[in-house]
Amino acid sequence: MTTLILAGLLLFAAAVLLDTCVPGSAVRNRLRAVPYLLCAAGSGCLAAVGATALGRSHPTPELSFGHWLGFGTAGLSVDHLSGLFWLLTFGVAVAACLTAAGWASGRVTGRGPAAYHALVLAAVAVVESADNAFLFLLAWEGLTLGFYLLTAAEHRRIGPAVATFGFGKVSGAALLLGLLLAAGHTGTFTLAGFAHLPAGPVRSATWALLVLAFAVKVGLVPVQVWLPRGYAAAPAGLRPVMAGVAVNAGFYGLWRTLALLGPPPAWLALTLLLLSGLTAFLGIAHAAVQARLERVIAYSSVENAGLICTGYAVALVGSLTGSDRLTAAGLIAATLQTVAHAIAKTLLFAGAASLEEDTGTGDLERLRGTARRLPWAATAVAVGAVTLAGLPPTAGFVSEWFLLESLMQQFRLTTFPYGLALAAAGALIALTAGFASVTFVRIVGMIVLGPRRDDTVRRAPRRADLGTAGRAGVLVLALGGPAVAALTPLQLRVIGQGLTPLVPRQFSSGALVSPWVVQPVFAAFSSLSPGWLWLVMPLLLAAVCVLLVAASRGGALRVRRVPAWRSASGGVHGDDQYTPFGYAHPTRRVLGAVLRTRTRATPNTGSAPDTGGTSGARGTSEDGGASAAGTDVGSGSARTDPVATAATGGTLDYASDVVEVVEVYLYQPFYRPVRALVSGAKRLQSGRLDAYLTYMLIVLVAVLAVVVALS
Repeated sequence: MTTLILAGLLLFAAAVLLDTCVPGSAVRNRLRAVPYLLCAAGSGCLAAVGATALGRSHPTPELSFGHWLGFGTAGLSVDHLSGLFWLLTFGVAVAACLTAAGWASGRVTGRGPAAYHALVLAAVAVVESADNAFLFLLAWEGLTLGFYLLTAAEHRRIGPAVATFGFGKVSGAALLLGLLLAAGHTGTFTLAGFAHLPAGPVRSATWALLVLAFAVKVGLVPVQVWLPRGYAAAPAGLRPVMAGVAVNAGFYGLWRTLALLGPPPAWLALTLLLLSGLTAFLGIAHAAVQARLERVIAYSSVENAGLICTGYAVALVGSLTGSDRLTAAGLIAATLQTVAHAIAKTLLFAGAASLEEDTGTGDLERLRGTARRLPWAATAVAVGAVTLAGLPPTAGFVSEWFLLESLMQQFRLTTFPYGLALAAAGALIALTAGFASVTFVRIVGMIVLGPRRDDTVRRAPRRADLGTAGRAGVLVLALGGPAVAALTPLQLRVIGQGLTPLVPRQFSSGALVSPWVVQPVFAAFSSLSPGWLWLVMPLLLAAVCVLLVAASRGGALRVRRVPAWRSASGGVHGDDQYTPFGYAHPTRRVLGAVLRTRTRATPNTGSAPDTGGTSGARGTSEDGGASAAGTDVGSGSARTDPVATAATGGTLDYASDVVEVVEVYLYQPFYRPVRALVSGAKRLQSGRLDAYLTYMLIVLVAVLAVVVALS
């Protein structure tokens, strides 16, 4: 196994060298898909190591680096938990790399993106297996650097890259402080030694700092504002590795923290539970009203981070109350949601990359019906959207069922604050599930099943439909997602084995009633058979179709075309079908208190062409890259094309504004002071060496004074 670990890392290194060191742009363009294929091979090696580690009790696969880091022995050690995350992360990474190879083969790319892609994968591998605190921190900073390079790769706007890097450094600083606290009070940099950290304020502070560090990376409120813009700014074909693969490093960090430090402080568990539910709700609320596909998918990543962390917080409550069954229920629900999210998000971003390559835009209005001529991209988008909508019998339905069932166990808790927090989080998750269905039905209905526009921006050659490698990756995930759902009992056995460092096997195995029936760990509460759903639902659908055709004597198969009804008022002309803006408008109004929705209808007495529709034509944005739920400064504007009406004697311009409430009300008040501070700091850049030496001396004296005071 050590050989496979080394082979995987060397393949990542080869991808970096091939992308950065091969001379000549012509040669590099001929080989542009090869680095991604090398990454796919390396990911396959690490996924195999993870699967092997899950089947072993001892010894664990490892790769030792000795003492060369200078902070004790360091290396990569793949225990059951690391093996579970390696299997999940790099199993999906194989498909993500294949879709990236298909995307790259159809376009001309410069140096860098493939190398950044490989850097992210290598950093994730080290994070999910490091046994030394310094090595873990080094890999975490490498992941932050990789994210920054990916978001800055296309040089369209520097704002998203700066936000990604800035929040990444906040995450790194919190991680550094947490690891130093633990190392200082245990006398070791070995992660396993942190289990001996005594209870008290230091342990609580370590818990809080580590949770903050990982919460930033996964996109938990209120530190989620970087994620939608960062994902949207990255090259389209490389977004799957960020959203479907690398984000799992943050979830691994949360799981490992619980395994090392044990029960957290009660206030932290309750805060995380409520923030997670709020994250899920805010994420899907903003996703539902976006006008660009990549931002819909990015905001749904925020939603899924909330769902996963809600399950994790349930497990924290279980550990605090001494209920191993509740801990197991929460961890199983969170891990199932992580699996569903990784598969679906990779599919969605891969399909969206092909659509964006074909049309040159991510505007939902311009993408209407485009998937009809791109069947592989349509399949990716449809399967990913239906999974994240939580519709049966997909993996998303199974994971959300487990999550809701774990939240319903609040009646078993005797401590009132815990029960109340679980009930509040359950209400938020239920609302989230409902709006998720509305959000992704819009995507499937408009892009996959909707009629094609006649004024598509542009059309790329047929190779834009993912390419051969990309189609292989989509096929693996499109078949793997339903298979994972149908074989949920087998999946639970694998997850239970991987969670043994956190919860005893006998409690996680309580989720299995029989080989084909599962339950939320607690016996005689409820049960589900995902495998039977896959058998029964198609049979019921076929029976309904046969009865419909028979009852109508074949009339159901005949299509009758009539003029569409628009309005009971005379003089109304325009579109006779829903548009992305129009479909999302009820959601925008219902969630007006959350999104701070403002609408404006402005009559224009002059004549205008008949280009609009009473349902709302399309949402656009001033900056071209933002959407109805937020521009790069936290607010957004969506407006329809002019609607011709008899009542106004001309046209009616309709606009709707929503804001990113966390950014506008939490971060924007600090923008002006920060800008003033930066302007003051710029004045110190005199270019004189003696001035810089003076600054260094002042800082050194201040640091020494603090050290003396603390000693």
